[in-house]
Amino acid sequence: MAIFINSDSRVLVQGITGSEGTKHSRLMRAAGTNIVGGVTPGKGGQDVDGVPVFNSVADAVEATGANVSVVFVPPKFTRGAVIETVDAGVPLCVVITEGVPVFDTAEFFQYAQNSGTTRLIGPNCPGLITPGQSNVGIIPGDITPPGRIGLVSKSGTLTYQMMYELRDFGFSTAVGIGGDPIIGTTHIDCLAAFEADPDTDAIVMIGEIGGDAEERAAAFIKENVSKPVVGYVAGFTAPEGKTMGHAGAIVSGSAGTAAAKQEALEAVGVKVGRTPSATAALMRTIMQSL
Repeated sequence: MAIFINSDSRVLVQGITGSEGTKHSRLMRAAGTNIVGGVTPGKGGQDVDGVPVFNSVADAVEATGANVSVVFVPPKFTRGAVIETVDAGVPLCVVITEGVPVFDTAEFFQYAQNSGTTRLIGPNCPGLITPGQSNVGIIPGDITPPGRIGLVSKSGTLTYQMMYELRDFGFSTAVGIGGDPIIGTTHIDCLAAFEADPDTDAIVMIGEIGGDAEERAAAFIKENVSKPVVGYVAGFTAPEGKTMGHAGAIVSGSAGTAAAKQEALEAVGVKVGRTPSATAALMRTIMQSL
């Protein structure tokens, strides 16, 4: 098993005819992803490496039975792309695009929530991978084999590093949820899914400074998660009041600091590493003991 995607996932690529859409479609297919179609308005009837292109998500879903869409469109078109996906009833929409206006994200996030049918991952995220089954987004497909560790991370590059450091154990699914102030799928959503997945034995959670998502995740872990969790919080040396990389990564006073998040996680039994490598070592010890 896995969470959110598996070998049965039928994937659409929105923006497949653009440079990023084309490049990453090839990489996803090389990793085993079943890409059944692409969507670029006005280019229906064309194909990209044999993958048919449709003018709309609705047309693509009707023709292919797609149940996942990954969005590689410019920021100004992302709102429309997501709303179109929701209207077509696609259960999972993965938004890779960065630089999406927060107002637009708030609107399409609420639209998806109101639909009751579509889960969003992102925006500004690397996507997710179930090694050996499906890879939806920009995570390199050859970092790690299948295994029994679940990973949820705000950071794309730290996702890749953690997967590499624990590659001898492998991962059930790794999810990059994105670092914008508003995102569709949270740490808590992934923690709940990993807790319910019988093929995930332990969980790595990577957060970062800013907001209170990690503190809320800590409260959720205390009440709902029985599997071992280790954590890392990026930004221990970040200066107060300065945005660091992600739009949501900003510390105000004592709120949102790495130290505060570490304290909240450790209070509920989550071991927190001060570096990614130290965090991987904590998980390594856990996996060796299981």
